Order: sequence, then C-alpha cells, then structure tokens
Amino acid sequence: MLRIALTVLLSTALSATMAPAASATPVAKKVLVELREQGGFAGFDNRVIVYTNGCARLSRRTGPTVNKCLTRGEQRKLHHDLKLLRLGHSQAQPQGADFLKYTLTYRGHRVSRYTLTTTWTPVVQRMERFLVKYWAPD
Repeated sequence: MLRIALTVLLSTALSATMAPAASATPVAKKVLVELREQGGFAGFDNRVIVYTNGCARLSRRTGPTVNKCLTRGEQRKLHHDLKLLRLGHSQAQPQGADFLKYTLTYRGHRVSRYTLTTTWTPVVQRMERFLVKYWAPD
C-alpha cells in the first residue's frame, strides 16, 4: 500500500515539474511608439520605446537600458500628442555633418527626419523628457 502511494505521489510530482508552466510563456509587449535619435556632434544613439501597457524602455549610447512605467498623466498627454501626429515621409539626409536624425515608429510606419514638423515636435519633446526623467545609470 505504501509502495502504491509513493508511486502515485512521485508520478504526480514528476508530471507537475515536467509540464510547462503557464506563466513561463513570455507575453509579447506591443509597441505604441518608438523614438530613435542618432548622430550629431556627440554621436547620439538614444532610444525610447513606449509600450501599450504604459511602460517604457529607455537607452542611450552609453549606459544601461532602463525599464520604467509612465504615470497616467504622462500616458494621457502622450496619447493626445500621438492623435495629432502626422508621420509623413522620410526626409533625405542633408548635406554636411553633425545632423541629428529622428526616427519615429508609430502604427507600423517608420519615418526618419532631420527637421521636426509641427506635429512631430510635441511627441519628440515629450519622449525626450521621459529619457531625461527616467534614464539614469544606477
């Protein structure tokens, strides 16, 4: 009787440890908007990715990548700016050096510009503020 009970207990324990856990499956994050700033005299390579869940991934050329969640107010203001955003078409690289290239990805479209339009400026400035506020090497 004891042997049967141990066998049942052992088989139950083994099947529980061998079965994939439901929480082990990673949930894909959906990107709401992404800003990338590259170039310039200082060699910028800044990146801000905001996900639909309100959290952001922030990185610079130097230092760590930081994950932070935005406040409700920040999310609301960003959504407002995004409603007014007109991506347009990518801009050709101007002649010369040290230009800052801004790349926005929104709703499946990626556009790069060297000068900001009136609808790009609020989005870019807001996302730059997230980078300044939340990105800090620990």
